[in-house]
This record gives sequence, structure tokens and C-alpha cells, in this order.
Amino acid sequence: MEDLSNEKLSIKEKIGYSLGDLAANLVFQTLVTYLSYFYTDIYGLKPEHAAMVTLVVGLIAAFAFNPIVGALADRTNSKWGKFRPWILWTAIPLGIASLLAFSTPNFDYQGKVIYAVVTYTLLLLLYASNNLPYSALSGVITGNMKERNSISAYRFVAVMFAQFFVQVFMYDLILKAGGGDKAMGMEKVMTFLAVIGTVMLLITFFTTKERVIPKIEQKSSLKEDLSDLFKNKPWIIMLVTTTLVFVTLALKGGAYVYYFENYVDNAQLKLFLDPLRPYLPTFENETSFGLGIFNGGGILFGLIGIMLSKRFADKYGKRTVFSTTLFISTLFIILFYFYPSKSIGLIFGTQILHGFFYGICTPILWTMIADVADYSEWKNNRRATAIIFSAMMVGLKGGLSIGSSLLAWILSLYDYIPNSTAIGQEEHTINGIKMLVSIYPAIPFLIAIGLMTFYEINKKMELRIESDLRERRNQ
Repeated sequence: MEDLSNEKLSIKEKIGYSLGDLAANLVFQTLVTYLSYFYTDIYGLKPEHAAMVTLVVGLIAAFAFNPIVGALADRTNSKWGKFRPWILWTAIPLGIASLLAFSTPNFDYQGKVIYAVVTYTLLLLLYASNNLPYSALSGVITGNMKERNSISAYRFVAVMFAQFFVQVFMYDLILKAGGGDKAMGMEKVMTFLAVIGTVMLLITFFTTKERVIPKIEQKSSLKEDLSDLFKNKPWIIMLVTTTLVFVTLALKGGAYVYYFENYVDNAQLKLFLDPLRPYLPTFENETSFGLGIFNGGGILFGLIGIMLSKRFADKYGKRTVFSTTLFISTLFIILFYFYPSKSIGLIFGTQILHGFFYGICTPILWTMIADVADYSEWKNNRRATAIIFSAMMVGLKGGLSIGSSLLAWILSLYDYIPNSTAIGQEEHTINGIKMLVSIYPAIPFLIAIGLMTFYEINKKMELRIESDLRERRNQ
């Protein structure tokens, strides 16, 4: 195994790598935040049909596309490496698929359902083909744990910028770009995002380098790779944990727009936000302004958490910091259920604190997955980076699909009526929306925290694995 793991990475390469996740998250954050809302309130699908599309297509994509792409990527050999070529090949097609998936052609209802299935399937296939090799790339840019933590921190600052744009400005931009026509606004905004995302993915390809290169004589079959995988207890734990985390992100992230449109008191919200107006861009209405500031506050304090993440992880170990900060952030999620609609200060303050503590654990999740790839190599003397990351992408896509479909399904259980802000929702529907931003999303987080007690890669083992692998590679 060729080892350049002690080489310090340049700021240029770290930024270049991070732009790939910025591009991917312009798509991913849109899926998390607006997919259910797009299908129910813009595209016109019934909530139960929106739930069906997101669940069935999402699970097929998770369990079929990701393992196939992972196996192919691990067996790719080119002058550019194993994983960088995939970023190059999929940059433009991913942008096109993103635009198609959020377009609203004038079909009859059955045609709309079929179009949603086809375009969402295409989008998830291309997203897997791009983002899975991109994620695996972090495991071969360097074998140095501290440099890997640093890359992850850069990467998730970029993620938070994408999240900030989508969650703060996108709802308002949709209203403005369409002149009140949300469908037209969505298409215009997605066209812009597709172009920007494609350019950033190309920059990632040209500015990164693969350094941890398997020995030429390393040969392993897909059967051997899968056998190693299912014997890898930390991998199984991280697979389930990743799934649970993204169930929560899809549930609460997608529910916020319903929460602000149907629950938060507009008059009190206006009074709370009035002092900020002279210093901020003009928003289309109180709901878009309030939702933007609410999300923005959580994201900005999440960035502070991300910047502290590496320091805590280096000092205390990833497992400890991840579990502790995820638990604290979960407590703040639960509090939302107890706030009256007029308690705007408490609602915004709690979001800020939740964002800060969740920001600390955000990059750690992905560095833990890279550590699982090292653990597998350490145990089996074979490296299969992409297939390990593909399993985590199964968790990500599975969690997103389950969370998004649960969101639409729960809305239908509580008799949610799309576009009914003028006449108002029933009381039990409002209660369901409150549950969707508090109690329901807290449950997967709490289960994930419990699983961490069985995750054996603590700080002591991290250092041992890094040392042993460096010695093997040098030999």
C-alpha cells in the first residue's frame, strides 16, 4: 500500500474537495427541506402518494444503486484514480436530473405520479454515482487521522453554506422568481443551482489527488468485500446510526415549512422580526422571512459548532463527542413541542442551541465512517473504501426516504390539507405538525445515541489503527 499519509494537505485542496459537498448539498438539502412540500403543495400529489414515491423509489435506490456504485468504484482504475473519475463523469448529468426532478410538466394526475417516479429515480441514481465516490475520496486523500478530521471540517463548513442558502433563502426565492407561481419559481431556482453545482464538482475533480493507493497485487472479490463488511461490527452500527440520523433530518427539516405556514403566530412573528428588517434582504412575506431567519440562526451557530468539532474530536475521541453533542441537541428538539405559537423568542433561541450542538457532531459522523474503512483494512489486510461508504450511503438514502415518506404519511394521518393556510388546519392537524418538529424526530436520534455504547472504535483504538496501518504501508 503506497502511503503518503503524513503529507500535509494544502488549503487549496481542502477547499476544492469541500466544494464537491457544497454542490451535492444544493441538491440534498433541497430534498431534505422541500421534497415533500414540493410534491404536496406545488406539484399537487396527495400526501399518501408523495409518501409512496419517496419511500419506494428511495429504498430501491438505497439498496440497489449504492452497493452497485460502491463495488464498481472500488474496481475502477484510471490515470485519475478510483473515485475522482466518477465526479467528472456525473457532474453535468446530475445537474440536469436535479432540474427535471423539480419541474412540473402539465400531465394528468397519473402522468404526474409516473413522472415523479422516473425523475426521482434518475436523480437518486446520479446522486449515488457522484456522491458515493466523492465521500470515499476522503478516505484516500490522506491516511492521517488529524488531516482527515481537518478535511471533514472544511467539507462540513461547505455543507452548512449549502444548507444556509437552501433553508434561509430558497423558499423566498421560489416565491420571488415565480412571481407568486411556486412551480415556475422552483424551476428557475433549480436551473441556477444545477449550473453552479456542476461547476463546483468540476473544480473538485481538478484540485484533489488520491494518495492512499492499494497495492497492485491486492485482489478481492465482491463476495470477500461483502463478507468483510458483515463481520465488521462498527460498520453495522454506523449503518444503522446513519439511517436514524437522516430519518430525523428529513422529518424535522421537511416539517419546518409546514410549522411556519400553519402554526407559528404571524402577528407575533412580525413584532419579533421587525428590528432585524433594516439589516437584511427583503423577503416576500412573514412566513418566508421567519422561516429563513429560524433556519439561518441554527445554521450559523452550527458553523461555530463545526469549527470546534475537530478540536473536541482530537482531544476526546470521535465516539464520545458524537454521542454527547447529539444527545444535547436532541433535548432541544423535544422542547419545540411545548412552546405556544406566540413564544417566538423561545422557538428561535432553541433552534440556535440545537444547531450549535448538532454542528459539533455533524462532521464527526463522516470521519467515523472513514475510520471504519481503516478498521476493515486493519482487520482484514484489504482495503475496500467505496463499498464501506456505499453502505453508509444506503443509510443516508434509506434514512432520507423513510423520513420524507414518514413526513408525508404522518401529515395524511393528521388530515393535513395542502395550501389551506387561508382557512386553517384542524386542531389535531396542528398537533401533528408540532409532533413532526419535536417528538417524532427525537426518537431516531435517541436510538442512535444508544447504539454508540456498542461502537468499539474509541480514541485509544483510533491511534492504534493509524499507527499500525502506517507501519504496514511503510513496509
